[in-house]
Amino acid sequence: MPFADLELCRRLERAEGNACLRHAEAHRRLFPESSADWLACAGVDAVFDGIESPITQCFGLGVFAQPRPVELETIERFFFERGAAVDFEVSPFAGVATVQLLCDRSYRPIELSNVLYRSIENPAPARESRIRVRVIDPGEAAVWSDINVRGWAHDHPELRELLGQLCAISAAREGSRCFLAEIDGQPGAAGLLGVHHGVALFGGAATVPELRRRGLQTALLNERMRYASEHGCDLAMMVAEPGSSSQRNAERNGFHIAYTRTKWRLDVPLSRGSLR
Repeated sequence: MPFADLELCRRLERAEGNACLRHAEAHRRLFPESSADWLACAGVDAVFDGIESPITQCFGLGVFAQPRPVELETIERFFFERGAAVDFEVSPFAGVATVQLLCDRSYRPIELSNVLYRSIENPAPARESRIRVRVIDPGEAAVWSDINVRGWAHDHPELRELLGQLCAISAAREGSRCFLAEIDGQPGAAGLLGVHHGVALFGGAATVPELRRRGLQTALLNERMRYASEHGCDLAMMVAEPGSSSQRNAERNGFHIAYTRTKWRLDVPLSRGSLR
């Protein structure tokens, strides 16, 4: 398995930044009236997908180039003009100088996440099972979205509307594949796989409450791993909250922590509050 160094970090951060960018592209394509937009600056992928969207954030700061204040000002203006705070997902490989620059500009840490990775190996052929996992057909995007929303909204009902929109856009995202897991022909779990330059990004997978603990998530992961191997990927990545069940499940399936990221935020200046 590759050593967790700067080169690995660059591959992982670019893969996730690209996934966010593709999401914004799909959002604009499906809803031309939307304000979805993106910007590349100083090696950073900056994506705006709406003020409340978790996609609205930046990847790659300090990893591809040492940022200068003038470049941060460009990125900040991109978000402030749209009424959004600036969120940077910052790897420890960005270095102390980058973190100091953020502190000097009044950014504050708001979130931690573990980036996990593993080498991709084609899993052994699946045994005869009641579970079937497959890439969805073009006309099944609504079914896939519904399974995702039911799975996630069970624990976060307040996010149902937002989840519905995010899933519909994700199903139309270029460079990604939507997977559906069925048990006895009944759809029960859904997951996403993004592919970028040999890196397979395993997106959030959800299982409907009534079909949990049936092996659907394991089958879903194995089939996505098989797909990634067959499509030229050598590296798999996932992102999880430190100490979460998602991290535990990832480590049980051969993933290891590459590094812990910090999300740094700069709020919209009060003078721009009317933009909200």
